[in-house]
Amino acid sequence: MKIIAGNWKMNGSQSALDKIISDLSEIDTQNTVILCVPYTMLNTKSDKIAIGAQDISKHTSGAYTGEISAQMVASTGAKYVIIGHSECRQYHGDTNSDVREKATQALNNGLIPIICVGETMDEKQAGKTMAVIESGVRECIPSDINTKIIIAYEPRWAIGAGLTPTSAEIADAHNLIAKTLADMGLSGTPILYGASVKGNNAAEIMSISNVDGVLVGGASLKSDDFIPIITSVK
Repeated sequence: MKIIAGNWKMNGSQSALDKIISDLSEIDTQNTVILCVPYTMLNTKSDKIAIGAQDISKHTSGAYTGEISAQMVASTGAKYVIIGHSECRQYHGDTNSDVREKATQALNNGLIPIICVGETMDEKQAGKTMAVIESGVRECIPSDINTKIIIAYEPRWAIGAGLTPTSAEIADAHNLIAKTLADMGLSGTPILYGASVKGNNAAEIMSISNVDGVLVGGASLKSDDFIPIITSVK
């Protein structure tokens, strides 16, 4: 069984979400399916698909215009939240410290954080990939974890570029994350791969050691693209 998480980013509509949920309800899968949608759609209910947000504030409440707290997200019935996505790091300046604070907020409010780590092209070219990944894991995860979290490895240089690391590169990254998590007392934490995942490469990616599922971007917006990813593995 794998975790198939979709990230709609700033796309979609309520009618589009209702349609894809209806389509997905018709498929038979043992995989855990999550859709992380814009805040306006978090109240959506589904028996077979879990709903998540794409970000939360690191603050509990207060004068932070435009931000959404973990408590607010949890009150909608959402179960998951993506934290530290490459685009939040790039456009909003999220640091590992910010991600750690947001993850703490998520956990304190009963949400399961999908914590993203990964290297930029500059870091990759400088040979810093492994160091960036390990520091991301160690610095983004709150201490004294006693509940479920998910880690997503995103090679930031591949996001939105149509690029995919080699199987060996994905394996090296996921094996390092698994080893780091074990060293932190978090063995068994699911590790997702996210970057340019499509129906024609999902099964191969999820066959790689320590890849427990995928975090899907654009291909999660339409049933015709998302369902082949979900059904590519049992």
